[in-house]
Amino acid sequence: METQAIDGGFANPVFDAQAVFRAVMDAMARPGTIQPCGGLTVPPAPLSPVAGAVALTFCDNDTPLWLDPALQASAAAKHWLGFHSGSPLAHTPADAQFALVSSPAELIALENFAQGTQEYPDRSTTLILQVTSLSSGENLLLEGPGIEKAAMLAPTPLPRHFVEQWKQNRARFPRGVDVILAAPEGIACLPRTTRIKTMEA
Repeated sequence: METQAIDGGFANPVFDAQAVFRAVMDAMARPGTIQPCGGLTVPPAPLSPVAGAVALTFCDNDTPLWLDPALQASAAAKHWLGFHSGSPLAHTPADAQFALVSSPAELIALENFAQGTQEYPDRSTTLILQVTSLSSGENLLLEGPGIEKAAMLAPTPLPRHFVEQWKQNRARFPRGVDVILAAPEGIACLPRTTRIKTMEA
């Protein structure tokens, strides 16, 4: 347990965190693009390397972090995150600045997370969803700021009724959550301003 908690963090914390930060910012600015970001961390299962790298980049001792039940059940993953980030664990989704989700298909509804306020929309939760692929799921059509005309993304797995939940999330703008998709091939982001449609819609 001790070895698992200590090993597998950033080899070069400053440079590695800068690389991940840049990848996430680029992906947020251009929804639908995939930014490479791999091989920087080796966390204990069920936490994935890319999701682990995002968590270490954005979470610190002032950042309440919510873990989904699978991660909550992993003492090794909790110790690893605590050792490398120092983040306190949020007691409820609404208390979280970031949420780390290893099983998106079983995720609770997006409305349960902090939505921010009209005056402070940034006081919302950013969800880090571990997905197995950004190209082998149902094709999603993305439109909105940062997208010239339209973009395509096909992440899997996603939360149940995700497209419908996302419409409700976008309707709460400027409140609402943002999503970082962490896959083996890299990072893609869905800021709350992005419109999502299924190809049949």
